[in-house]
Amino acid sequence: MEIKKIEKNSVICAVIQSADVVIADPQSALDVLMTAKYEVGTKNIVIDKTLVAEDFFILSTGLAGEILQKYVNYGGRIAIFGDFSHYTSKPLRDFIYESNKGKNAFFVATENEAVNMLTR
Repeated sequence: MEIKKIEKNSVICAVIQSADVVIADPQSALDVLMTAKYEVGTKNIVIDKTLVAEDFFILSTGLAGEILQKYVNYGGRIAIFGDFSHYTSKPLRDFIYESNKGKNAFFVATENEAVNMLTR
């Protein structure tokens, strides 16, 4: 895993880069958050959806709720970018819609949009 630091509007974001899935469970999600805090001094995580376990997007597993609760508890924010159009689950679509209206978790199409959500 590598972390690219991006600063915009005086806010730092950690863009996570890897060839493998880096968020597979609540502990690995917390590890990403703490590594970003230590290495680049931020709790704003930008990550490609391909680096997040597919179970995250199956709401019945509870993984998304556990991970996002960890982030909120530790003061983290996350923006996941990628193509979400192939998901047909209404609960997931509603979850994404509601998350994007909040301030802690965002689901957008591009890395640039993800950075913008965390730095506005």
